[in-house]
Amino acid sequence: MPFQYYPLDSPVHRLDPRVKIIAVLLVSILLLKASLPSLAAATVGFVFISWASRTPLTAVLKSLKPVLPFFICLFILYLFFTPGSPLPYLSFGPVQVTQEGLTMAITQVGKFLLLVAAASLFTMTTSPIEITTGLERLLRPLKVFGLSSHDLAMMISLAFRFIPQFVIELNSIRQAQQARGADLNESGIAGKIRLMAGLASTLTSNMFRRSDQLIDAMEARGYHPGPRTYLNNLCFRRSDYGVLAALTVIAVAVWL
Repeated sequence: MPFQYYPLDSPVHRLDPRVKIIAVLLVSILLLKASLPSLAAATVGFVFISWASRTPLTAVLKSLKPVLPFFICLFILYLFFTPGSPLPYLSFGPVQVTQEGLTMAITQVGKFLLLVAAASLFTMTTSPIEITTGLERLLRPLKVFGLSSHDLAMMISLAFRFIPQFVIELNSIRQAQQARGADLNESGIAGKIRLMAGLASTLTSNMFRRSDQLIDAMEARGYHPGPRTYLNNLCFRRSDYGVLAALTVIAVAVWL
C-alpha cells in the first residue's frame, strides 16, 4: 500500500526521524534546480537508499501510480509545446518535438516523480509516532508565535496517515460500483467527467465519515491538544550526525 509504514530493521529505519525529515526537505529544495545529470545521480542515490532500507522497490513504485496520469499529461505538454531545435525523426508536419522540449520533459517530470517517491520512502521507513515526535521537535521554535508544535505535528502526521486510507476507500468505491454494474471504462469526455464526479462525491462523504470516527476514537482515549511527554525521547547518534554531515556537503556542492 502506498505511503504505508513497513516495520523493518534497517539503517534507514534506525535513523532519527528529524534527520529523515530534514533530508526529504533538503532533497526537495535541491531537486528544484537539478539538471539532467544531477537528476540521474539523485535517482541512483534514491535506489541505493531504497535498497539499504530493505523496503520493496515495487512498493515505492506503486506509490507513483495515482499521480502517473497527471505527470504523463505534463510530459506531453513539455514535449510538444517547448520551442527549440526540432528533432528530425520525431517531427511530423505541424507537430514538432524539439530537443529542448524532450530534455525539459524528462527533467521536470523526473523531478516530480522523484519527490513523490522520496516522500513515499520516508513514510515507509518512519512510523507515525516517529513522524509526530520528529515534527514536534523541529517545530518547537514556533512557540514564540503562540503556535503549538504538537498540534501542528499531529495534523501533518494525520494527513500522511490518511493517504493510504484514501487509496483504500477509492478502490472500495470502484469495486462496489463495478459490482452494481457500473461501466468504469466509459468513453468520451462527458462519460469520464460523470464517472469522476460520482467517485469524488462518494469518496468525500466516506472520508468525512472516517474523520468523524477518528475524532471519536481520539476523544474516547482521552486525547487533548497541547504539550505532552513521550516514553522514548529522541537523541542523535553517530549515524545521524554522519548523515547530516553528508547532506551538508552534498547541499554545498550542488549549490556551488
